[in-house]
Amino acid sequence: MSSERYLNHPTFGMLYQVSPANEGKDIYATLYAQKMFFLVSIKPREILFEVIPYLDARNQAEINLQKVRRESSDDLEKWENLFKQTFL
Repeated sequence: MSSERYLNHPTFGMLYQVSPANEGKDIYATLYAQKMFFLVSIKPREILFEVIPYLDARNQAEINLQKVRRESSDDLEKWENLFKQTFL
């Protein structure tokens, strides 16, 4: 199982990875409030944060779960737990 991933947002503080998204981007949420979601793109010399709505973040996380299930990935339990903690 892979480890948890965190980022520090300049305004909102610590973020944790909720799910991978498409095109090399990831979904992150604020660690403490868990009310704000970001689509994060990490490039060699910059990190881009785009605020996204709750439902978009949840949709991306559900798509990731479907993909992981199809692939029978070892990370399925990790992503299911994160989904439950974040969205249920």
